[in-house]
This record gives sequence, C-alpha cells and structure tokens, in this order.
Amino acid sequence: MSLLNSGNAKTRKGEKKGFITYGLHLAPANLSGFNVCKDASKGCAAACLNTAGRGAMSSVQRARIAKTLLFFHDKPTFLSNLWEEVKKSMKSATRKGMTPCFRLNLTSDLPWEKIKLNGLNVFEAFPSVQFYDYTKSPERMTRFVNGEMPKNYHLTFSRSETNGAISLAFLRSGGNVAMVFRKSLPTQYYGHDVVDGDETDLRFLDGKGKIVGLKEKGLAKKDETGFVLEPA
Repeated sequence: MSLLNSGNAKTRKGEKKGFITYGLHLAPANLSGFNVCKDASKGCAAACLNTAGRGAMSSVQRARIAKTLLFFHDKPTFLSNLWEEVKKSMKSATRKGMTPCFRLNLTSDLPWEKIKLNGLNVFEAFPSVQFYDYTKSPERMTRFVNGEMPKNYHLTFSRSETNGAISLAFLRSGGNVAMVFRKSLPTQYYGHDVVDGDETDLRFLDGKGKIVGLKEKGLAKKDETGFVLEPA
C-alpha cells in the first residue's frame, strides 16, 4: 500500500514552477474511527475535499481509511514506509529535473513535528526538503509564527466560521491565512493582500502576512455557516 501520491489537479499546478508535490491523504475527521482533524469546524468538515476528484471512488476511500488505521495501529511501520517513500520521491523528482516538496496533511491536521521515528520527525530526517501544510490548529500556527517549527516546514492557517479573530491575529503577526470566498477573490481583505491560492499549491512561496484566497468548491458552494466569505 503506497502512502504518498504525486499530486492532484491543484498540486500538479506547481510543476510549472519546477516543483513536484508529493502528498499524503488520510481519512479526514473521524471517518476511520480516529480523529485526524481535531480543530475542524462544522463548515470545514462540510466543505472537505476528501471526496473531490478520485476521492469519490470507494476504492480510494478504503485506501485512505486503511492508511489511517495503519498509522494509529502500527505507527513504526507506517513511519518507516513513509520515510522510504520520501526517499524514493526525492530521487524520482531529481530524475525529472524537478524539486520535490511534501504535504503530509492533504486531508488531515496531524502534528508531524511531534511524530518521530528513531528520535527524529520527518522534517529532521529530511532537512534539505521543503514540507508544507494548512492547519486549523492555533497551537501549531502560533509555534510557526514564533519561529518554533522546523525551518523546512511552512504552515498556512485556515480560517473558518469559528476562528476569525485569531486568523486576524496571525495575519498581524506575519502569518498567512487561507480564506474561502464565494465566486471571486478580492485583491485585498482586512487590509491584507490576497494571493490566488488556486493558481498553485506552493504556499511556501507566498511571502508573509498574506491572505490565501480560495474559491468555494464542491459542497462549500452551499455553505451557510460563514465558512465561505462574500468578497467585499
């Protein structure tokens, strides 16, 4: 069972900039019986892209659940397999003349900085490689803006209908915040520049203090919780 994939429609857009994103899909929220998104809001859960694209296939869902169960039931095996796949992915990207990067929380929000194999987390095991994720965890994002995360790990905070105030605080601290807008993106919001987060998935190239604008997709188009913002 492979853990990583080499991208979806969005992550593949980064290839035009010379990057290949290898990502890990787990079964989101508590779909597997284990909660991998403890800070998810109602709006976030409803708009989750777990079933987007190939994710709608029952075989893909079964694979994501199987990966999640392996993580919780046999973490050493899971991590050992993950380490090996990172190595293989790095070699594959190099052969293609591309730069590898990794997003391990495509449909989860696990604290990878605390998850270790032989005393090292994945960022320490592969210090020359760029990792990145979105997070809804205020604790993790606070550590990131305070410079307490590994240098090769970039986090973007995800705004939801329940964390608006802390989202603004992170922006003022130089952090980036992803916000979902209905139909179109503004050029500025809350006095901060908005970058088009749908253009590529390479969030570590966005700069600091930016709003990452995303257009609503799938079930988010029916959102009534406040998760989706109306552009000013």
